[in-house]
Amino acid sequence: MIDLKMYINGEWRDSCNKEKREVRNPATGEVIAEAAEGTVEDVKEAIQVAKETFESGIWSDLAPVERASYLFKIADKIDEYASELASLETMNNGKPLREASFDVADAAACFRYYAGLITKPDGVTYSVADPVQAFVVREPVGVCGLIVPWNYPLLMSVWKIAPALAAGNTVVYKPSEVTPLTPVKLFEIFEEVGLPKGVANMVFGPGVTVGNEIAENHDVNLISFTGGTKTGRHIMKAATGNIKKMSLELGGKSPNIIFADADFETAVDYALFGIYAGSGQVCAAGSRILVEESIYDKFVDRFVERAKQINVGPGNDPNTEMGPLVSKEHMERVLEYIEIGKQEGARLVSGGNRMIENGLENGYFVEPTVFADVNPSMRIVQEEIFGPVVVIEKFKDEHDAISLANSTAYGLAGAVFSNDGAKALRVTKKIRAGITWINTYHNTYNEAPWGGYKQSGVGRALGTYGLDTYQEIKQININLQVEPIGWFSK
Repeated sequence: MIDLKMYINGEWRDSCNKEKREVRNPATGEVIAEAAEGTVEDVKEAIQVAKETFESGIWSDLAPVERASYLFKIADKIDEYASELASLETMNNGKPLREASFDVADAAACFRYYAGLITKPDGVTYSVADPVQAFVVREPVGVCGLIVPWNYPLLMSVWKIAPALAAGNTVVYKPSEVTPLTPVKLFEIFEEVGLPKGVANMVFGPGVTVGNEIAENHDVNLISFTGGTKTGRHIMKAATGNIKKMSLELGGKSPNIIFADADFETAVDYALFGIYAGSGQVCAAGSRILVEESIYDKFVDRFVERAKQINVGPGNDPNTEMGPLVSKEHMERVLEYIEIGKQEGARLVSGGNRMIENGLENGYFVEPTVFADVNPSMRIVQEEIFGPVVVIEKFKDEHDAISLANSTAYGLAGAVFSNDGAKALRVTKKIRAGITWINTYHNTYNEAPWGGYKQSGVGRALGTYGLDTYQEIKQININLQVEPIGWFSK
């Protein structure tokens, strides 16, 4: 049994009340660890430590090249422990080992990206009318509260921590209480490379208490949250007390538009990847497939044929292509949505059941599920299910496709498949979403911004935009003609 402790001010510790939470392997249902169950008192202490550390200048006053040296060391250690990190991620989250391995490699690359970026020129000077030299500098925000979901426990953590540290901030970080294994290993790496005490602090615990305190506490200067839209609304309200800087990456119900002139097999292949990668537990999942009516039946038949061939099983099996859902509670939520779809009159074409055969009975496995003949008013079309469930809609023309694509409250991602480049770009520009693809799906790059429109969030992660999130812009004006202004007569 693994005993997981929080990390505050450079020390591993249990919670104030010594309570523990069980952590399970979603492929087997077995308890694999016990984690300290953090309290409001624990997170208040972590915030105070982060504030004092920031004000001390031990990190914020370091030259960017010195901070970068730590980030490069962290990246090297992630590479060194890559196999262990991937195994922990698979054991705790359930995703196939090959997916976890990609995440680990990307985490190391993210640290290297921000280590390089922070040392690049970033100032701007302005020619103004007065004899004044005007320019801006970038400074760290202060104490950053970072709240991370369970679908990408390591990678989402790094997307927030790497730019926050690069910019010179201190961190109070809360991983999901469901998936704390790789976050603990990441903080062990921080300790191993000698990151100064108090710079990065990790607290466990439920969002309603620990997460809420991070959002409300007036000593936290920025809140960055990835998760559901309902929770995001609460965080926005909680953060108003001291008008925190804010970055929210929330839910999605992303459209994948497939025109009749697309390369058919390529479109089918990417549509499968778009929804069933990560067992559909991906904010940008292509959970709504919009297909031109002339190829609709052909597409549904081929998509279902391929979906039935997906090898579902434990993530540590090299033959597994799709793993379990992350928890029993989440599995039950997904199964409930499948029942809702049936009741709404959608045609269940494939899947729809919990998988309990061939040694999967104790895990949280759900079949790759396909609904067809749906209409935009259905809950399974409008609401984020966050599982291996896709709806396939029919459209008549470009205008119809765009209208359907933009018909939900979300605007995180979207894709267009067509061999007509002008049409593909024309439609893509009309999709109200922050991340779009043409003839591909799910590509994500450290160099490019990530975030959504509408109720899919506020702000951007990754790229230079991600670093901007964790910086304040200060204007400085130097008078080049020092003499009395003469504004008043005496």
